[in-house]
Amino acid sequence: MQFPINLNLDGRRCLLIGGGPIATRKAAQLLACGAELTVIAPEITDELRSRPVTIIERRFQSGDLEGFRLVVTATADPVVDQQIFDEAEQLGIWVNSADDPERCTFTLPAVIRRGDVMVTASTGGTSPALSTWLRQQLSGIIGEEFSLIAAELAAERSRIHAAGASTEDINWRPIIEAIVERHGIEGFAVRTAAVTS
Repeated sequence: MQFPINLNLDGRRCLLIGGGPIATRKAAQLLACGAELTVIAPEITDELRSRPVTIIERRFQSGDLEGFRLVVTATADPVVDQQIFDEAEQLGIWVNSADDPERCTFTLPAVIRRGDVMVTASTGGTSPALSTWLRQQLSGIIGEEFSLIAAELAAERSRIHAAGASTEDINWRPIIEAIVERHGIEGFAVRTAAVTS
């Protein structure tokens, strides 16, 4: 059983070990979250070179993990991944090894982003293909309008806080349903059933 969590990586030092196409995709995900990213790899794609990352063009060496909060590997080399995993464990650093759940202290879900709204699907690393399929199904349900809905609800929450009240005891369901209806999302439950059937 894994504990679901959303990490704030904004301005935090993260390390990506690997420089191929998979590493390039991982870099885009980390950078989108504001990570201060360093890449270590002997070979690096042109696309990855064009990104705002610090590049160290060589193989991983012991000691490279020092000072990083999070590590992602995409080396396709289980020996190197094991070395990274062991060192990360000693240092208390969270590590994810692409397509190698045995050498992960966290796994990455498939993600749908609609502004501040984030919906994820995960199998705990057992079947990334199923996570991707679930994300594709959910993408047909969670439209771009949900970013506007989230913004309206954030404004309502701020208004309640400004009045000196707590938002913890409020029944949000009718408020959310009214905003959802105002945005023309009718029959959300029916729409969900239709997309997933």
